[in-house]
Amino acid sequence: MRMGIDLGGTKIEIIVLDDSGKELLRRRVPTPSGNYAATLQTIAALVHDAETELGQQGSLGIGTPGALSKATGFLKNSNSMALNGQPILQDLEALLQRKVAIANDANCFALSEATDGAAAGLEVVFGVILGTGVGAGIVVNGHVLTGPNGIAGEWGHNPLPWPEANELPGPQCYCGRQGCTETFLSGPGMMQLHRRETGVSLSTEEIVARAKQGDAASEHSLQTYENRLARSLAHVINILDPDVIVLGGGMSNIERLYTNVPRIWGNWVFSDRVDTRLVKNRFGDSSGVRGAAWL
Repeated sequence: MRMGIDLGGTKIEIIVLDDSGKELLRRRVPTPSGNYAATLQTIAALVHDAETELGQQGSLGIGTPGALSKATGFLKNSNSMALNGQPILQDLEALLQRKVAIANDANCFALSEATDGAAAGLEVVFGVILGTGVGAGIVVNGHVLTGPNGIAGEWGHNPLPWPEANELPGPQCYCGRQGCTETFLSGPGMMQLHRRETGVSLSTEEIVARAKQGDAASEHSLQTYENRLARSLAHVINILDPDVIVLGGGMSNIERLYTNVPRIWGNWVFSDRVDTRLVKNRFGDSSGVRGAAWL
C-alpha cells in the first residue's frame, strides 16, 4: 500500500491508497504550530496508526510547501517557518526506520492529476496551483521534474509576460521583487485588482457572482484576470509545450477560465495553432495528499 502525507501549516493529512488508487484510509489532524519536533511525532503517529489499522506496512511520501535544498539537504521556502532549515527527510527516515520521499506540494498535485486524475496517460503535464499563492509542478512520463535547484515549475516568481503600461512595475511580492506573476494571478491578486479599479473590496467569489449578474466592473476585473492568465500560460507553453495544463487551487473553480483563456492564449503562443488543453483537476483538495502517496 502507498501512504501519503500532506504537511500543511494548519493541518496534517494522511491517505492510504492501494496500487489501483483506491482509498483505504484517510485522517486529518491539526499541525503543531511552530513546533518541529511535535510535527515529526504527529506524522509518525499517523503512519503507525494507519499501518496498525490496516495490518501492513506501506511506502511513504510527504508533500509540503517548499523544497529540499540541494546545498544543505534542509527544507527551504516553506511557509511553515518552523520547518525551514531543518533536516526533515533525515529525521523522518530515522524516526520511521524507512526511506521517505518528499516533494513540493505543487509537484504532488501535478503527479496526482498525471497518474489517475484529469491528465492521466498524457506525456507532459503542467499542474498549476492558483490560490493564496501561485505555483506549479511538472510531470514527464509519470515522473516529477524537480531540476538541479529543486525549483522546476516555479512560474509564479517570474515576471508577468508581455506587461502593459499600467502593470509596471507591478505589486511588491513577498520574495522581495516586484511584478511577479503570483502577485497578479493569486486570489489576493484578483481582489487587489478589483479594489484598485473600483474602490470596492470583494472576495473572488463575490467578483465572479457579480459578473454573472451583469455587473460591468466585476466583468472587467475577470476579463483582465483571464488576459493575464492567458499571457502567463502562453509563456509556459512556449517553453515547455505541455500536452495539458491542469488548474488547481481556489481560482480553478472559476468555470469560465477553461473556455475563455484558451480562446485568447494563441495571441502569444509561438505556433500556428495551440493543441495544449486547459482542464480542471479531478481530485480537488485531495490531489496533494494523493500525489504524495504516488511518490
